[in-house]
Amino acid sequence: MKITLKAARVNAGLKLVEAAELFGINKDTLSKYERDSTNVPRSFFVKIEEYYKVPVENIFFGPQSDFFRKLKTA
Repeated sequence: MKITLKAARVNAGLKLVEAAELFGINKDTLSKYERDSTNVPRSFFVKIEEYYKVPVENIFFGPQSDFFRKLKTA
C-alpha cells in the first residue's frame, strides 16, 4: 500500500518546518509538494528515502486529492 508524502513525513515524526530544513527547501515548497507531488525533483527522491526511511516505491506521487479519491473507490 502506498502513502502520501505528508503521511511519510508525519510517520517519520517530523514537523513541516523540520522536514523542510532537512531538505534545504522552504516550508511552503514542501507543503506544495505534499499537496501535489507530481513535479517533485528526482534529486528529492533520495532525500525522501534517507529522511523519511520509506522507499519511494511506497509513496504516492501525484495530487493528494487523487490519492484520497482512489481510496474511496478501492
